[in-house]
Amino acid sequence: TFMQITWYGHSCFLLTSESGYSILTDPCDQETGYELHDLVCDAVTISHEHHDHNCLAIVAGSPEILRKPGAFQAGDIPVTGYSSYHDDAKGANRGENIVFLYQIDGLKVLHLGDLGHMLSDEIIQKIGDIDVLLAPIGGVFTLNAKMATALADRLNAKVLIPMHYKTPALHFNMVGMEPLLAENATRRVHHLNANTATLSRETLGDRRLLILDYKRS
Repeated sequence: TFMQITWYGHSCFLLTSESGYSILTDPCDQETGYELHDLVCDAVTISHEHHDHNCLAIVAGSPEILRKPGAFQAGDIPVTGYSSYHDDAKGANRGENIVFLYQIDGLKVLHLGDLGHMLSDEIIQKIGDIDVLLAPIGGVFTLNAKMATALADRLNAKVLIPMHYKTPALHFNMVGMEPLLAENATRRVHHLNANTATLSRETLGDRRLLILDYKRS
C-alpha cells in the first residue's frame, strides 16, 4: 500500500491514501505568493486561523473541515489533533496551533502546522514514533531548522519533509533551505524535482530528508 503526498507550497500538502481519499493541510491564500485555487480534496485540516493557513476560498466543493484538537475519522484515515502553540510563550504572542497526526495506509504522518516550540514530552509520548514529519523550518514565525531537526530526532521520524520556508514564490521574510541541509548531515538528502512523492512502508527508508518542489502555477 502507498500514499501520495503533494506539496502546493508553504504548509499546504495534499495527502492521498491508496483508496483515493485525500486530505488537504493548511490551505494558503495568494498573498503568500503561492497562486492556488480550486484545490480538490475530501477533507481539510487547519492548524490555526491565520490567512496563510486557513484559506478555504482556494478549496473546491465542500470537503469536511477539521480545525480543532481531538480524534476524528476522515474517510478511511484516523486523524488526531494535538493542542500546541504558535510561539514559545504558550501562545501569548501568536496564539494556539494544532499538530495533526494522520494514519494513512499504515504510515503515521505528522503535520506540525506553525509550531513555535519543542513539543512536550507528554505529547511526544502520545504521538509515538512517526514515519513522515512535515515540519516548518523557516524560523521567524515558527521552529527553525535546528529545532525541527531535533524534534524529528525525538519522534524518530523516518522521513523529514520541510515546509514554511523561503522559496522564490514566497512573499514573506523567512529563512530558506540552507540551514536545514547543514543540520542534517547524517540524513540522506533527496531533492525531488517534483511536487509529488509516493511513499510506502517498503520504500520509506530511514533518516531521510525529502525536499519537494512546490506546485508551479
